[in-house]
Amino acid sequence: MRILHILDHSLPLHSGYAFRSVAILREQRALGWETFHLTTPRQGSCSAPEEEVDGWHFFRTGGAMSSTVPGMSEACEMAATARRIDGVARRLKPDILHAHSPVLNALPTLAVGRRLGIPVVYEMRASWEDAAVDHGSTREGSLRYRLSHALETFALRRADRVTTICEGLRRDISARGIDAGKITVIPNAVDTASFNFDVPPDESLRRELGLENATVLGFAGSFYAYEGLDLLIEALAEILPRQPALRLLLVGGGSHESLLRRLAADLGVFDKVVFTGRVPNSQVHRYYSLIDVVAYPRRSMRLTESVTPLKPLEAMAQGRLLVASDVGGHRELIRDGETGFLFPAGDASALARTIESVLSRRDEWDAVLKTGRLFVEAERTWKRSVAGYGAVYAGVLAERSQQKIHQDFNPG
Repeated sequence: MRILHILDHSLPLHSGYAFRSVAILREQRALGWETFHLTTPRQGSCSAPEEEVDGWHFFRTGGAMSSTVPGMSEACEMAATARRIDGVARRLKPDILHAHSPVLNALPTLAVGRRLGIPVVYEMRASWEDAAVDHGSTREGSLRYRLSHALETFALRRADRVTTICEGLRRDISARGIDAGKITVIPNAVDTASFNFDVPPDESLRRELGLENATVLGFAGSFYAYEGLDLLIEALAEILPRQPALRLLLVGGGSHESLLRRLAADLGVFDKVVFTGRVPNSQVHRYYSLIDVVAYPRRSMRLTESVTPLKPLEAMAQGRLLVASDVGGHRELIRDGETGFLFPAGDASALARTIESVLSRRDEWDAVLKTGRLFVEAERTWKRSVAGYGAVYAGVLAERSQQKIHQDFNPG
C-alpha cells in the first residue's frame, strides 16, 4: 500500500504537529506500508524541491506569497499545493492521498484526488477557525470564522474517510452532519521506549539553573495565551509565603513570553521563575528530570475543550506528577487522583490549592506515577494508535473498488 501524506509542515521544524507526523510515518513503515511525504508552502523557504531530514524524504512546495487582499494568500497557497500534489501523485501513483490539517491542505488534495481518481483521507487535528481565534487573527462568530467553519465542513463531507486525534474533535465533526461511521479517532500517543521512567535528576543542570534545594513546578512547551501560564505564575505568588523553597521552571518560548516575564516582575516573583528559552527536543528530558510537579493550566476555550495535547502523555511516560486544568482535552487523558490531578480551569487560586494539596501528599506520588505510566503503555503507544489506520485505509480502498466495479458494469 502506497500513501502520499500531505502535511502543513515537518521536520526540521519542531512542533507537536511535526512530531505526530513522524510518529505516524515511522509506525506505518513498520507495518510494511510505503509512505511519501509532501509539505505545503507553510514549511517556509527550502533550498531544493526535495529534501532529506533525519532519514525522511520530503517533497517541498514553493509558491508562498503575502497579500493584503483577504483570502488571496491562502488561494495562492492552495493552488501551489494542488500543482505539487498533482505532479508528485502522477509520478508515484499512490493508492491513497492522506491530507492532514489544516483545511488548506484538504481542499487541494480533494481536487487532485477527484481529478486522478485517488481516494482521500482527511485527518482533522484541530479546528482551523478555533486555532485562529486563539492566535488573535479572528474572533468567534466573525465572517472569517464562519467561512473557515464552512470550508472545514465542506472538506469533511467530501473526504472518503475522516480521521481525528481525540473524542472531542470526533464530536465536533459529527455535529457538522458527518456520518459517524466515516470518522475514526487515531489518538495522540508516545513512544514509551524513548522515555525512561522516573530518571534521577540531572544535578549538573540543577546547579546550572540555580535550583538546588528547591521544590520545582514546571512546564515545557510553547508559551501561548491558551496555555494559561499566567495563572501558574499567579499561583506561585500565592503559594510562596507558605512554601518559600518553591520555584517555577518554564522551558520553551512563544508569543506570550514577554507578558509572562512582566507578570512575574509585577508580582515580585521574577527571581523565583527560571525562563530557559527554547531547548533542543533531545534535551527536554533533562529539564523534566528536575520537575517535581508538571503543570498544564490551559484556559477553557473551544480549542482546549476539544483537542488533546501530547505533553501530558510525555510527562506520564517519564514518571512526572501532573496538575492540569479540567478542560475537555485534559479530562480525556487524565483521571483525577489516579494518573494526575485536575483543578477548575481559569482559577489561579484553585490551581494554588491543588498544587499545595499535591505537595502535602508525597506518600501517594509513587502510585499515581506508576498508574500514569501503565496507562500510556496500555492505551497510548504510537504502535497501538497508528494500527487504527489499517481499517481506515482498507475501508476506503474497498469502497473505491466497489465503485469501479459498479461503473464498469454500468458505463452509462
